[in-house]
Amino acid sequence: MRLRLPTEHPAEPPTGYKIAHPVLSQDGARAGFTGVSLGGALPYGVVSDASCLYGRRHRPPARLCDCGFHCVHDRAAAEALLCTAEHRGAVLLEVTVLGAYIRFEHGFRYARQRVRTATVGPCGCGAPAVALADAGWGRPGRLALAAACAGCVRGRTSVTLTAFARLAGEGLRVVAAPAVAPAASATAAAPASASPTVGAAALPDGLGVPELVAEAALLQARLDWFQSQLARLGEHGTGGTAGRD
Repeated sequence: MRLRLPTEHPAEPPTGYKIAHPVLSQDGARAGFTGVSLGGALPYGVVSDASCLYGRRHRPPARLCDCGFHCVHDRAAAEALLCTAEHRGAVLLEVTVLGAYIRFEHGFRYARQRVRTATVGPCGCGAPAVALADAGWGRPGRLALAAACAGCVRGRTSVTLTAFARLAGEGLRVVAAPAVAPAASATAAAPASASPTVGAAALPDGLGVPELVAEAALLQARLDWFQSQLARLGEHGTGGTAGRD
C-alpha cells in the first residue's frame, strides 16, 4: 500500500524564512538570489519555480527526492544560520510559499516561491549597509553581492538597496538591518526645517528620506575615492616630470 501525505488547504499561502546571496547579472540589468547549499548552482528571481537539480523528470517537491525550495518556519532559526562564517555575507529572505509543498517539523520544501522582503545585514566593518557591492565571487554571468557601507564601497561594482529592489522587480522590498541607534541617525539625516508633508510630496515614488540619504552617502563615498585616485595620479605625474628635468 502506498502511503500518502496528509493534504492541507490553508486560507492563505504560508510564510517562511531562508538565507541567500544577492546576485547581479553581468550586464547590471537584473538582480536575484542564489542559494547557500545545493541550490546555489541555479540563481533565482523574486518569483520563481523550483526544478530538480538531479535532472529527474518529476515536479518538485517529490516525496522521494530532496528537490524544491527550502525554508524554515521561524525567522530566528534563519537568522541563526547567518552566524556561520560561510554565511556571513548572505541576506535574510521572507518568502511566500506557493504551489505544492511538504511540511516538516522546522520548515517547508515547496515548488514555487515569492520573495517578499530581503533584509541586508551590516557591512563587514560593522556599519549599517547602504549598498550591495561585489563580494569577490559569483556564478557564470552573475556577480555575488555583499552588504557595504558608504565608506567601504570604494571602486567596486555596487548598487544601492533601492536600486537592487528595482532591478529585481515584482514588488521586492530590500531593507537594511536596523543600526544600533537608528533614532539618532534618522534625526541627523532629516533637516530640521523640512516639513514631512512637503518632503513626501517632493520625493520620487518609492523613495523616502532614508533611501535618498543612502544614495547621497554612496555617491559621496565614490567621489571621495575618485578624488583620492586623481590625487595619486597627480603626484605620480609631478614626480615623473621632475625626474626628467
